[in-house]
Amino acid sequence: MKYKQQAFKDQQPSMNVEGVAAWLGDTFVSSLASANNKDKPLCAGFFHLEAGKPLDYTYDYEEMKIVVEGEFNITEANTGKKYNAKVGDVLYFSDGDRIIFETPNRAVGFFCGQRAPL
Repeated sequence: MKYKQQAFKDQQPSMNVEGVAAWLGDTFVSSLASANNKDKPLCAGFFHLEAGKPLDYTYDYEEMKIVVEGEFNITEANTGKKYNAKVGDVLYFSDGDRIIFETPNRAVGFFCGQRAPL
């Protein structure tokens, strides 16, 4: 077992997208990958976004996220469908989903994804 107190408060590395105030970091990474994705362990951590330029992100892995602070305005770029995700809401992103993340102030999501560690 692993335990990390107050992981929510850890400073996360920048996503390095010019003009976008977004940070993402892995808190824990599994030591074993699944049988179907031997090269992709399970990674979990926090995604922080500040108001400003939106983050346009295309997933190349599966991920689930729960909003733990603030709210995200999310647009599925391929369909134009919009969501206002608030604290306690859970999101599932599939491989290939192109998502536009925005927030009116600040938002934080806890994620769990099947991908290579950062």
